[in-house]
Amino acid sequence: MSQSTSTTSSQAAQHGSSSGSGSELTTSQGRTSIADQVVSKIAGVAVRDVAGVHALGGGAARAFGQIRERIPGASTNVSQGVSVEVGERQAAVDVTIVAEYGASIADVARGVRRNVISAVEGMTGLEVTEVNVEVTDIHIPGQDDDEDGEEKSSRVQ
Repeated sequence: MSQSTSTTSSQAAQHGSSSGSGSELTTSQGRTSIADQVVSKIAGVAVRDVAGVHALGGGAARAFGQIRERIPGASTNVSQGVSVEVGERQAAVDVTIVAEYGASIADVARGVRRNVISAVEGMTGLEVTEVNVEVTDIHIPGQDDDEDGEEKSSRVQ
């Protein structure tokens, strides 16, 4: 373990000296590493704050998330629909969203990028190199899965 630590520390020292970031993750006093899951959660929360974003994730991920939310004691997966690649000084983020009908998709994507970059860079000190936004669906009010179930039960009365 000490061998991998010394290799990582020497690599970090080489890369850390060229960084212009105000919050250094590698200093003479030690090294801070940030897990992919941490960056993913930060990005997921930041995306949910953007007007025009209805949900995160593709159809299967959202369906699984709805099932998980119904289990007592289960928590919401805030990183659903978010994929990240984290290096020593940089991070890249891919986000899959469902947009609200009527919202400008270009404006929503711009807002997602702005929020994710601001949140990730502000909280971690990592430079965000890119934020890719994939819009997989549009949410039309009144066409939720739960409402379809209610409609079916009302037809049998």
